[in-house]
Amino acid sequence: MATIKDVASEAGVSVATVSRVLNDNGYVGAESRKKVMSAIEKLNYSPNEVARSLYKRESRLIGLLLPDITNPYFPQLARGVEDEVSEAGFRLLLGNSDENIQKELDYIQTFVQNNVVGMISATNHVEHDQLYKELNLPLVLLDRTTDDYPAVYADGRKGGRLAAKTLVEKGAKRITVMKGPAHVKPAQDRFRGAVEYLSGTDVDFTAMSTTSFSFEDAKGWAEELFATYPDTDGVIASNDIVGIAILHEALRLGKKIPEDVQIIGYDDIPQSSLSYPALSTIRQPAYEMGRQAAALLIKLIKKEKDIETSVQLPVELIQRNTTRKDEEK
Repeated sequence: MATIKDVASEAGVSVATVSRVLNDNGYVGAESRKKVMSAIEKLNYSPNEVARSLYKRESRLIGLLLPDITNPYFPQLARGVEDEVSEAGFRLLLGNSDENIQKELDYIQTFVQNNVVGMISATNHVEHDQLYKELNLPLVLLDRTTDDYPAVYADGRKGGRLAAKTLVEKGAKRITVMKGPAHVKPAQDRFRGAVEYLSGTDVDFTAMSTTSFSFEDAKGWAEELFATYPDTDGVIASNDIVGIAILHEALRLGKKIPEDVQIIGYDDIPQSSLSYPALSTIRQPAYEMGRQAAALLIKLIKKEKDIETSVQLPVELIQRNTTRKDEEK
């Protein structure tokens, strides 16, 4: 990888001259500037963004914190953030906390040390740690909400109600609602939405608590579900990963899908359409959520006025093959 010294040597000028060209700071003759630009192109040189931001006392770096990069939902969020940030002329630093509070705090420190001008967080501990409150920079929450920070999120309560309504209308009589982690407000919103709807029907339903959305735990939740509620004929999963695990466990037990058990996931990750049978789910517009969060953060960084700081996006039912067609009721 070329360095600023390599560029200077190739152009036959001093490092200081290259620096002035890169930062558009100070006089550089036309011929020298042309040589520097030619050397940069020849060597495919990319300046260190952190060093440049410190030199110019301004930064184009934004930090993004995700809770679990192995969950396909979060890269969809990240791609939306990255595209919006890039188009606005900023660069992205990414941190993956693995739902570990210490890793989360370490990444925040790293972002601050690298002179970020703003942060987007989709992690789970914003409400519970003083370090967030002490941040002296704009912060936007993504797929998370509190009363203290601007946020972009989907309508979880409507999503829960839509999942419950769909199962009832398609003939499910003994429904299990998977309750997501207690510290994740959107997960609780979708759980409450489902329970609110089911409470107004004659359908029997039960709730089962889970503590994470991870791949590692999903198989265990699925096994526990059918061990505890073997007669369940409808499941509202806490997310698509858990939904696919439940689908696999139901098939392993010899149950027919959707005749014996109907399943609705949540998120609409790409793998949902590739499972067999393909998973019915509630789609959150993850990519658009990421873009909107980045756009909101950039407005805050620029100190624009009259900014909408709470952005709720709609959800929709994606019916595939783990729910019955209307004529199969």
